[in-house]
Amino acid sequence: MSERDELVVYTDGGARGNPGPAAIGAVVLDPSSEPPEVVATVSECIGVATNNVAEYRAVIEGLKAARAVGARRVVLRADSQLVIRQLEGRYRVKQPHLRPLFDEARALLEEFPEVELTHVRREDNTDADALVNAALDAG
Repeated sequence: MSERDELVVYTDGGARGNPGPAAIGAVVLDPSSEPPEVVATVSECIGVATNNVAEYRAVIEGLKAARAVGARRVVLRADSQLVIRQLEGRYRVKQPHLRPLFDEARALLEEFPEVELTHVRREDNTDADALVNAALDAG
């Protein structure tokens, strides 16, 4: 596919129970069109996991989808303040089981020439959240 200047990636992960059945969702948008064009989506169950594991897995798969469609600049938006702040380096990764996911997400972010990380409110992340719930409902 052709390279795109900028893509916006909304991600969400969730578990019903913590840990419990978990799923991830991501929406990759090209903001250069009006309305923004959806260029990729991710919606899948990931087995039993915690909310934080699901959030990281969503970020990883959303970034892989953006990479696959040729993003040069990526704007990552997620409603997990913990994940965004850890990726920014503002919070330490205290849980050892999150370290490999953090490392994978950071490595993916470094593949893009420009990155912007943004924590969004849950109500501003409804499309990715809907993909999580669709995957969990489909089971």
